[in-house]
Amino acid sequence: MTATETAGLLRAPHHGDRLRRANASPVATKRIVHLGVGAFHRAHQAWYTAHASDSEQWLITAFTGRSSTIADQLAPQGGVYTLIERGPERDTFAHIDSIHSVLPGTETGALAAAIADAETAVVTLTITESGYRLTPAGQPDVEDEAVRSDLEILRGLSDSVALTDNLGLTTALARLVAGLELRRRYQGPSIALVSCDNIPGNGDFLARGVAALALAVSPALRHWVDSRVSFVSTSVDRITPRVTADDALTVLEETGWTDAAPVVTEPFSDWVLSGAFPSGRPAWETSGATFVENIEPYEARKLWMLNGAHTLLAFHGPVLGHETVSEAIRDPRCRVAVNAWWDEAARHLPADLGIPAYRAALLERFENPRIEHRLEQIAEDGTTKLMLRIVPIALAELKAGRDARACAFVFATWMRATASGSPRERLRLISPELAANVSFLRRVVDALATLNKSLDK
Repeated sequence: MTATETAGLLRAPHHGDRLRRANASPVATKRIVHLGVGAFHRAHQAWYTAHASDSEQWLITAFTGRSSTIADQLAPQGGVYTLIERGPERDTFAHIDSIHSVLPGTETGALAAAIADAETAVVTLTITESGYRLTPAGQPDVEDEAVRSDLEILRGLSDSVALTDNLGLTTALARLVAGLELRRRYQGPSIALVSCDNIPGNGDFLARGVAALALAVSPALRHWVDSRVSFVSTSVDRITPRVTADDALTVLEETGWTDAAPVVTEPFSDWVLSGAFPSGRPAWETSGATFVENIEPYEARKLWMLNGAHTLLAFHGPVLGHETVSEAIRDPRCRVAVNAWWDEAARHLPADLGIPAYRAALLERFENPRIEHRLEQIAEDGTTKLMLRIVPIALAELKAGRDARACAFVFATWMRATASGSPRERLRLISPELAANVSFLRRVVDALATLNKSLDK
């Protein structure tokens, strides 16, 4: 979109009117329904859609998650918002108009109708891992009161129940399944469901959960899901920090637009997808997305190289006096540790993934001082992150006959930064197999002693 076209689309006069879409009749013929609209979706999937070569043929109907705030902010703007790409030295600004409408997730009737619409070809989700409310095996968590309540509602969805009414469903997947049931009743075409959350094998994970909830409705819906719904796995990456009041002021000062819901993100973005789109999709590859047969190596690359390094910095950085990723990675002590970790992790990734270039790009991203990625936030749920990001490499290194020294150091930084307890007890919480390995446990203990000595001087 050119600057002239943008100026014709959006305007924010000095009296403070919000941005609004001037063209109320888009030429789009295909729809994407999105669940969980937030900053990441708007920095990622909505951005890719807006920059696709066939973007004019697609529109996004987005629904919020737990809060309706973003719907209240974006609805008066016609879904248009400002994306601020925050580079190391300066910001760039773009108006993104791929979202046509934003509605509260509580409007389950509208959501079901949107999913059932024959023009809807894709449903994307960014509802966070906890938002799936599934067990590790991908089954509905019946210990969750909201899941139990929604299961009862789903079991009562006889043909006489009007699914375009608000049914009181509170969980995202139950709302999704109600929409699929309405699509089945309308004999709608096949559809692709695309999980964009940081869950390994997210497509398969979503498939198991949807299948179980569909069966709660009826065997007919379960069969329809098996035959008419595809589940696409993805690996997503783009750091999207929280927006501040200063960011909105910067948008006004730099562009002349008043925006109630700008988004800040880094210049880097990555999206890898694997799966079928039986009713079509935007040409996302023209905006930089990658389509592959096997997504597992790409998931592992991100999980180990990016997220694993973040976990290391989240524990090692604060005890050295750092609060953000950019501060920590500029400390030679942290950088040496990160590079050692990357050396070990890289041994277990295919050579054709371009690991040296990926590492260089990660360093550049980590060093960006204008993206405030706080270590305290990354450290949340640290034990789970260690299990997913560090343990697999430690076990693989030991199996290969190496000492997993960098992995041992990561565990030592965690032990130094968090609650007390013997190293064996602490390590057993993360991995009983690693705790039972006497040699590896000794390396963790030695790394912790060395770390304590250097920090307590």
